Amino acid sequence: MNPYANLSPADVRAKIRAGEITGQTSGMCNGFAQANLIILPKAYAYDFLLFAQRNPKPCPVLEVSEAGDRMLHRIADADIATDIPKYRIYENGVMTGEYTDVSAFWRDDLVSFLIGCSFSFESELLEAGVRVRHIEENRNVPMYLTNIACDPAGALHGNMVVSMRPLPPEQIVRAVTATAAMPRVHGTPVHIGDPAQIGIRDINKPDFGESVTIHDGETPVFWACGVTPQSVVMASKPTLAITHAPGHMLITDIKNTLLKNG
Repeated sequence: MNPYANLSPADVRAKIRAGEITGQTSGMCNGFAQANLIILPKAYAYDFLLFAQRNPKPCPVLEVSEAGDRMLHRIADADIATDIPKYRIYENGVMTGEYTDVSAFWRDDLVSFLIGCSFSFESELLEAGVRVRHIEENRNVPMYLTNIACDPAGALHGNMVVSMRPLPPEQIVRAVTATAAMPRVHGTPVHIGDPAQIGIRDINKPDFGESVTIHDGETPVFWACGVTPQSVVMASKPTLAITHAPGHMLITDIKNTLLKNG
């Protein structure tokens, strides 16, 4: 079990803010939702809001900040510049660094978007008797760039990123049913089976996260992923973007059960 599984979100965020936690957050704060992050200059904010509306599978929005406001007020009492274990900075579509605190990069025109995360439905999978391999192996979930084009919006375009969990055939229907009830954290899978059909060349070499064991007879199951905005940033090249590092989420004060059924 994750050593932070039974701590409160506020306690874990305090440890993150103090630099005591810098790793991926899967399995932390049982029962509480986690969120992906993308921060963009206000000039791109409307385009991203429209992009998210057109692509609700990978980009289900949980909260949007006021321009320049580092504090969240709805899903968590959090400082978005300090309360995620690891961030990425992109300049003109190129990642220029990873940081545990992005206060030094803050500007008055920045708008934060918090997006639902598949870590939030993993408790539902476990309750349904579905095994979650990356939790069992204490690894970050494997994530892949695909050939699935998102609907563009304004200056923003790019392909979907997916997360993968290998399942034995008898657990797939249970997994689909459990995640169908949670559209605000990606909902049902977008693909089941052959990775090549969605442009994944090597299932053992994820583009983000870590590889996991796939046993004989298991089927890869793919869900839309909130790392998709990072694919969009790399394709669209906004002047600046701040994101979470894949797998390093904001842990919210919202219970997963409150995100059920939209």
